[in-house]
Formats: sequence, structure tokens, C-alpha cells
Amino acid sequence: MLFALLVPEPADSPRSARRNTVADAVAVGLAAGYGALMLPLGDATHPGAAIPWQVDVAIGVGCVAALVLRRRRPLGLALALLPFGAVSVMATGAIVVALFTVAVRFRPAVVLWLAVANVATSAGYFALQDDPPFPLWVDLLVRSVVTAAAVGWGLFVQAYRRLTGSLRDHAARLEAEQHLRVEQARLTERARIAREMHDVLAHRLSLISLHAGALEVRTDASPAETAIAAGAIRTGAHEALQELRTVFGALRQGRPEPPQPGLGDLPELLGTARAAGMTVDYTCRVPVDGPAVMLGRTVYRFVQEGLTNARKHAPGAEVRVLLDGAAGGDLRVTVTNRCTGGRPAIPGAGLGLVGLRERIALAGGRIEHGVEDGVFRLRAWLPWPA
Repeated sequence: MLFALLVPEPADSPRSARRNTVADAVAVGLAAGYGALMLPLGDATHPGAAIPWQVDVAIGVGCVAALVLRRRRPLGLALALLPFGAVSVMATGAIVVALFTVAVRFRPAVVLWLAVANVATSAGYFALQDDPPFPLWVDLLVRSVVTAAAVGWGLFVQAYRRLTGSLRDHAARLEAEQHLRVEQARLTERARIAREMHDVLAHRLSLISLHAGALEVRTDASPAETAIAAGAIRTGAHEALQELRTVFGALRQGRPEPPQPGLGDLPELLGTARAAGMTVDYTCRVPVDGPAVMLGRTVYRFVQEGLTNARKHAPGAEVRVLLDGAAGGDLRVTVTNRCTGGRPAIPGAGLGLVGLRERIALAGGRIEHGVEDGVFRLRAWLPWPA
């Protein structure tokens, strides 16, 4: 309960209003109790008091009731109550609570001046008495001790609230950063999965589309040729579905990622393209086991995307694939094909080169593509550590 009273809940918390109500009730109760305790201990009931004790009590009750304004006007309330400390002992409780509230809200310099003024009013109260039962130093000592306790406690509460507020802000920032990191990791993983699915499915489905287009055009094909094309379509669709199930299975069940193709799988990829009717010339001037696994995978996806683009935009054109370079320099990959003109044989979304550029950038390389002398060239330079 003490912690809840000292450190308020955030303004939008449902418990904030209840906490403020309880804190105000405690403050009013303490002010009234302290004033009532000081009434018989002080000079208020002495025959030589400046005002009758009944008037003293009435002034004190009015000051205690004014504490309802301590949240909205703490400094103004303290300045208004301070003069009553020179005539009423009962009002000292309300003044102490007002000083505590100011100490919680304002700078120490402001609080110090108010504290000095409150102690000074005890001298005025002493001067108004006909025959004070206690010497002046006693009044000054009691008022100083009580004021110092209230101000010190208020300054401590102010520092404590600042600390807890900073901790709350820090925790909120950490939570927001954690959510951001999780979301960023999720987006990164989605992008990686989308890139892998595009590389795999675009290649498979372009082969299926190529065979289906051949069946559509070759109306005079023999039953054997039709069966071969249909078998290729069925095999390609089966392989595409199998790879799709593998990706989704890894997502749903958290299975480890299946082995990814690398540089050593390029001959099989090119063989599949040749079996689909493409003319592919392949020149490899680097050892298959030379580049690292990640570098070999990037090269494989690069060549795969180059074959897919050639199949879409230049069906029937010869494709040349060249791998060159050495460790300690760059691994250069070039895929070229002559532009045949016309509309693409297979429609596409145009995202293949975008994803390929991202993949090459992640590997620390660069990519160029364009048409030169009627030949489309897709080139990449990948760093090859020694």
C-alpha cells in the first residue's frame, strides 16, 4: 500500500483514480490528526494564546479542507496556507502536507524557500502570545524538525517516482524493441521463404508451362510425343508439389531446413533444362568443391533464375552459362541468351530479378543485367574468400 501511494500508476491505468482517492484521504487524515495532536501540546489552549482554541480549530479545519486543491494548485495552496501558521497550531498539519506535496512536484530550491518561510512563521506565532509556556527555540526546533521531515520525504518521493518512471519507460522501450525484433525476424524469414519458393517453383512451373505450350501448339504430335510431354508435365508438377510440401512442413512442424542445392548440382539443373528442349552451353572454370556452401547455393539460384528468364522471354534461344574466378577475388557468373523479341512465352510478375538482386546483395556481391547487341546478359560478381 505504501508503494502504491508513493508511486502512482500510469494516467491511463484503471487503478489510478482509486489510488489518488486513497492518497488524498490519507493526506487529509494525517493533516487533521497532526493538527489535533499539536493543539493540546502547543500554546493554543494556554490562557495567553493569541486566539481562542475554538477559533484555532476552525482555522485548522478550513486549512485541512483546502487540501482538496493540493493536486491542481500545490504551490498556490502552500503559499496561501503558510500565513495561517503564524496564528493557528491546528493549521500546521495542513501546511506540512502542502509542503510535502510541493516537494513531490517542484524543484528543491522552491521547496527550500517555502520551508524557511514555514519555520519563520513560528517566530510570529511566538510573538503573538502574551506568556508563552515554551521558549522560542523550542518552537523553532519543533517546526524545523517537522518541516525538514516533510520536505525530505517529499523530495525522496519525487526522486523515487522519477526512478520508477524511467524504469517503466525503459521496460516499455525494451518490450517495443523486442516486438520489433521479433517482427523483423518474422519478416526476414518470410522473405527468405518467399525467395526460396519463387526460385524453386518458378523454375518447375516454367518447365510445366513450356511442355503444356508445346502440346497446345503441336496438334499433329504423335501419341508417343504427347505421352512424353504429359509425363514431363506430371513429373514437374509432382516435384513442385513435393518441394512445396517440404517448405510448408518445415514451417508448421519446425523441422530442420532440407539440404539446399549447390554448385555440384548445376549439371543436374542444366540437364533438366536440356531435357525440356533448351539449348544450354555450360562452361565452368572453377573447382566444384572450391567455393563455400553458401556461395555455391547462391550461384545455383542465380543460374536457375537465369534459365527461367531465358525460358520465359527467349524460348528456343541458346543459353550460355559461364563460371569463372579464383579464391581471394570474385566468383563471376554470367548467363546470356539472344533476345528473340515479342511477348514473353510465359507471363511473370517481374519479381525474379528483384529477389535475385537481394540474394546477391546478402552474399556481399553485385549484379548487372541488360541487353547488349541483341544479347541479354545477366552477370554477378560474388566475393570468394581465400
